This record gives sequence, structure tokens and C-alpha cells, in this order.
Amino acid sequence: MKLYTQILTKNDCYKCGRTITPSGVMVHSTGANNPKLSRYVPGNAEIGYNTGGNHWDMPSTGACVHAFIGKLADGSVGAVQTLPWNRRGWHCGKGSRGSANDTHIAFEICEDGLEDRSYFQAVYQAAVELAADLCKQYSLDPKADGVVICHSEGHARGIASNHGDVMHWFPIHGKTMDMFRNDVARAMEGEDEMTQEQFDAMLENYLARKAQEKADQPWEQMAIDKVQAAGISDGQRPRAIPTRVEVMAMVAAAMEQ
Repeated sequence: MKLYTQILTKNDCYKCGRTITPSGVMVHSTGANNPKLSRYVPGNAEIGYNTGGNHWDMPSTGACVHAFIGKLADGSVGAVQTLPWNRRGWHCGKGSRGSANDTHIAFEICEDGLEDRSYFQAVYQAAVELAADLCKQYSLDPKADGVVICHSEGHARGIASNHGDVMHWFPIHGKTMDMFRNDVARAMEGEDEMTQEQFDAMLENYLARKAQEKADQPWEQMAIDKVQAAGISDGQRPRAIPTRVEVMAMVAAAMEQ
């Protein structure tokens, strides 16, 4: 997991200066279809730049979490730490029994349209790794009661406001918070063997990034122009890895010329 740091020092939450002794980790998702990390932080060349002036590093922003997970400038998935881990965040409001703001480190997973499995697998794995790192750092047992929870679980426990994240998203892709906690525990144990799901997530993320690459060499553009003119290919996704049937279709089109 790529982890960057952009502490939101202009956010009122940071300026309050209150600290906590972390006893848990709370998982959130943003509730907005924008997977880019630069939506929430000022950014840089690797993260991407916020050009809308709507990031969270400014006064009067009513929320602040310790980190975000989402897309970097190159389309790959990474994380950005936005508060010191022991700074009291503003991430879950409060419930009838208090507030996890006083006890839990929190991070947001940037949502997309919720249906893209490859993106979900990539951010899920990054969330597992980040939660595992935090649990190691603070000697937390992710499978212990109330340690690693999502916002909706926090509400059920009376320590958070009434939000549905992340259980409106995880089940779409066959995941539960129990599964997440188990995956965090396995990550902490340092299992060397990669699961099939982890491999699939890495492969899908790689293929998605290759599909976004542009042709920037003269010979590449010459080839694209020729196949487009001949009607063999539309020239899109020039550096993507083709399937066998895509190759067959291009060969068949060339044979008809």
C-alpha cells in the first residue's frame, strides 16, 4: 500500500489539538461517487491536485478523519494520512453511549459508483493493510469486541451517529465486517501466501492502469492511425492487454482487407 502524508493543519479539528489514546479503528466510506484522493486533500503530483477548492484542509470544515483511501493521480490505489493517529478526529458524531471520536482512529474509503469490483478489491485490500498497521502500532486485537468496526456498527453500539457505511457497499462485493476483521488479523500475522482474491485485485488494478496509459511514441501513433484508417481497430486503450477474442476480432478484420 502506498501511504502518503498530508496533515490537514488548517482544519478546525486539527487546530483544536485534542488527543486520544486509540483503542480501536473505525472504517468509513465517503458516500459520494468520487474515488479520487485529491477530492479531500490539497494533493501533489503523485496524489493529484485538488482544483475545485473543496478539500478538507480549510477552516469551518465540519469533519476530519485520520486518513483516506482512494485513487492516486496515476489511477492506482493508495492512502493519505490526514491527522496524527492520536489526534481526536471528527468522524462519527455521537450516539446514546458516547462517541468513538474519543477512542477510535478513523479512515474513509473513497467511494465510486459502488459496482466496480476491481476498484473495490483494491481499496478493500488497502483498508485491510492500513487497519493491520494501526492495530500493530497500538497493540490492538482486530477480532476483539468493538476494536475494528465500521460506522454503522458504531451506531448500533451507541457510539456513532446513524450512518450506513460501510454495509451499503461491502455486501455488494461479498464482504462483511467479520470478514474484514479476519483479513486484518491474517495481515497482522504476516502470512506470506497471497490469496487468490488479493492476486486478482492486484492484477485487475494493474490492467486498469495499463488501459489508461496513452500512446506517446511516434511509432505507436503511426500504428494506431493505420489500423483506424483500415477499420481494424478503434485505436482506444492502446497499451491495454487484449483478450484472445479481441485479438481474433482484429485478425479477422485484417483478413477481410
